[in-house]
Amino acid sequence: MSRLAVAMTPQRAADVISAEARRLMAERYEVSWADEPLTADVVARLAVGSDVLLTSWGTPPLDRAIWAGGDGPRVVAHAAGTVKKLIDREVLDQGVAVFSAAGRIAWSVGEYCLAAMLTLARRLPLFDTAIRAGGWKQSGFRGGELTGRRVGVLGASSTARALITLLRPFRCDVVVYDPYLDQEAAAALGVRTGTLEEALGCPFVSVHVPDLPDTRGLVSARLIERIPDHAVVVNSARGPAVDQGALLEQVLAGRLFAALDVFDPEPPRLGESVLSCPNLLLTPHIAGDTVDGHLALAGYVMADVADWLDKGVRGPSFVDPASWPIAA
Repeated sequence: MSRLAVAMTPQRAADVISAEARRLMAERYEVSWADEPLTADVVARLAVGSDVLLTSWGTPPLDRAIWAGGDGPRVVAHAAGTVKKLIDREVLDQGVAVFSAAGRIAWSVGEYCLAAMLTLARRLPLFDTAIRAGGWKQSGFRGGELTGRRVGVLGASSTARALITLLRPFRCDVVVYDPYLDQEAAAALGVRTGTLEEALGCPFVSVHVPDLPDTRGLVSARLIERIPDHAVVVNSARGPAVDQGALLEQVLAGRLFAALDVFDPEPPRLGESVLSCPNLLLTPHIAGDTVDGHLALAGYVMADVADWLDKGVRGPSFVDPASWPIAA
């Protein structure tokens, strides 16, 4: 029986490992569970001699020395998002297979983006504010619809692809800006490619780029000024990708609507005018954080681990070393 080491606290394990996943893990593996405190030394002792190491948020970065003696785990399964702060790129080059649940989290993010678009398109925060102030029917504004509209998507990441899938029933004209997305791949997604300016020229804009030197400041003040009046802008990706001050200036002026789940810096320092703005939806970096989504994370990666060990199949959670430079 293969050996599985679970390098996460009991609290995190309860958060990301469903009862069904625990049952399947117990059937297939000899499972070792970590206790608190979860230090780097504790993780190293668990990892050495195991076949699979299951990690999540809160797992200390994995020291390359774990693999120095040749008895480190041949698989690392991360029941969370990015693995860039967890494991060195060089470890992948040694033949260690790494899996990440970022693709499952992406679906939660996609749902958030869709919900934010619909909420702001219908002007629900404005109606909510009005009725709480004692009002009723409003003659000064009216909500709109998402169906049939153009949606600009910045980046063709897994979160973007989840949103694109969710947009299909709305028959939107989706314009994707991503230098790495070719025409064939775009056609397979049912979208068309466009320039950054074209994507930002849509009445709905959703940001899905990773935090890389080339993406910081991607949506500049100059480009924000060219976003159409009354457009809805959603940023669930990374705060530095957007000139936050310039965007908030346009939102406070009433020209744009925005949903911000990420900020620069985090947590943000926002003034009273921003906090009381009814055409601004603010959330604390929780787009990928749901009860259902978290409980599915370990099962998501461990299913792909089983296929890898049994058949050598790279499932959707496999981290391709070739994509490391542009991965989130």
